[in-house]
Amino acid sequence: MTAPVLLVIAHGSRDPRHAATVHALTARVRSLRPGLRVETGFLDFNAPSVPRVLERLAAGAAEDVIALPLLLTRAFHAKSDIPTVLRGARTGLPRLRVRQAEVLGPSPLLNSALERRLREAGIRPGDRSSTGLVLASAGSTDPEAIAVIAEIARELRHTGWCSVRPAFASATSPAGFPRTEDAVRALRAEGVRRVAVAPYVIAPGRLPDRIAEGAAGADVLADVLGPAPELARLLLTRYDEARSDGARGAAARPAALTA
Repeated sequence: MTAPVLLVIAHGSRDPRHAATVHALTARVRSLRPGLRVETGFLDFNAPSVPRVLERLAAGAAEDVIALPLLLTRAFHAKSDIPTVLRGARTGLPRLRVRQAEVLGPSPLLNSALERRLREAGIRPGDRSSTGLVLASAGSTDPEAIAVIAEIARELRHTGWCSVRPAFASATSPAGFPRTEDAVRALRAEGVRRVAVAPYVIAPGRLPDRIAEGAAGADVLADVLGPAPELARLLLTRYDEARSDGARGAAARPAALTA
């Protein structure tokens, strides 16, 4: 039985670094699982669009697709934009089975990727007790997404950092979540000797650049998660979970309904 195609759905950006990073990540996924067909589609700004990729797959006789949102939290794009696009595809391409996988986060693998980027930026294990960490995400007004970022910051506090503060890059940050520069200043005001900023974002673009600008007063700025090995493994984990869920669902349905 042919494995479902993995369709990675990225938001897209006018910044060319965004698409380049997404393609580098999907290339790493292919290298981890040779033989798995991995495609990339974008919601906006970049080509190919998600509908165009699905049309091409259907024309090439593909039958089963697992659509994986390249998102760290379940916010607007995961709950609205992507389901709408996929519903349209199911209507126009009835012979193509399309399932939406879960978003990437939260996951211990994301925390490991974050720690990798901090190590690469010069943070050593012994530095944590004297270093304050700013967990800088793009930002959201979705309560579920906000709660996830806050919980990750709480988890990181238990891994040796002297202080951890979540921050948002978006100008529409919710009450209680500072911007990156405000979180850096707050840690300085607490007397923290060293401050590190860890962008909790996948690819470069406008909001990650805003995080970098806000980190000007910090001592260390880690890179975006990008094509980290942990992130590539997580994509395959979500793919496998969606595939297993689909198989269990088919087994639970009467034969007349699965034929």
